[in-house]
Amino acid sequence: MKKFYLIAVLAISLFFVENITAQTTVQQIAYINSNEILEAMPEKVRASNKLIDLNNKYKEELTVMQNDYNKKYSDFISYQTSMAENIRLRRMQELYELERQINDFMKVAQEDVSNQEKELIDPMKQKVKDAIYKVGVERGFVCIYDLANPGIAFVTPDATDATPFVKQKLGIR
Repeated sequence: MKKFYLIAVLAISLFFVENITAQTTVQQIAYINSNEILEAMPEKVRASNKLIDLNNKYKEELTVMQNDYNKKYSDFISYQTSMAENIRLRRMQELYELERQINDFMKVAQEDVSNQEKELIDPMKQKVKDAIYKVGVERGFVCIYDLANPGIAFVTPDATDATPFVKQKLGIR
């Protein structure tokens, strides 16, 4: 009977010790700034330069189109009073078509730059996301908040900034 009581007391003691230990375990919460990490990546600089170059090429072509339109518009304004009605209407139609072409070109250019940006930036975002996950697991964080997310309004002063760890994981400063 003594053995039974001893085993029961020991089991109850272990149960309480486990509960006390579980209650005193500190849950680590950290925060990062994914924008800061993304901006520090060498791939981001290359992607930005590529996007700037693409944007400049579209601007150059747009300038050529606008100069052509401005020249034709200026000529039209200067000579419209001396033109035959059919010629004047044809020139007005040309100007209208040039305006439409310029607007279509601007739309296509914006879509292309946007698609290129997504194509270049999305793999970097995934790389950051993977590094955040690895840091969270390796460092034992319960949660890592991203300060770049506008949904986070408060971060306790006791939280750990995991940005340096993620940068280290990615091999950047």
